[in-house]
Amino acid sequence: MTLTLIAAVAENSALGKDNKMLWHLPDDFKRFKKLTSGHYIIMGRKTFESLPGMLPNRTHVIITRQENYKAEGCIIVNSLDEAIVACPQAEEVFIIGGGEIYKQAIDRADKIELTRVHGITPDADAFFPEIDLSKWKLTERVHHPKDEKHKLEFTFETWINK
Repeated sequence: MTLTLIAAVAENSALGKDNKMLWHLPDDFKRFKKLTSGHYIIMGRKTFESLPGMLPNRTHVIITRQENYKAEGCIIVNSLDEAIVACPQAEEVFIIGGGEIYKQAIDRADKIELTRVHGITPDADAFFPEIDLSKWKLTERVHHPKDEKHKLEFTFETWINK
């Protein structure tokens, strides 16, 4: 299994506030869809509940401490370990949030697909963990300037666990 964390973060590693994203970047959504379609996606319950609905063409694995939690069409588990076991072992699996799940998973991950949003250090209550440069190598960077669809500039980064 290749375990990949995928996230969009501000310059202060902010992910979101009050279970909402802090920006709207259509090209980031397109990249997220392209990378995760056809794969299992692991997330915490709050991240799942923040989605507009089921993400098409993906198998949702939800981690929750709530007993008897139900979400139709999803795999419900109580820990990151259970979530990983529930996924196909010969495929790439994506962890899509939130902050606590990223923190639990970063030392087990093989890859990070990060969208680094520039020029913003928002007030937030969820953060991406620090990337330890002694353990991770940046292998790709693609910069996107501001344009008519994007009020903020951003960079797609791919990190590989050394």
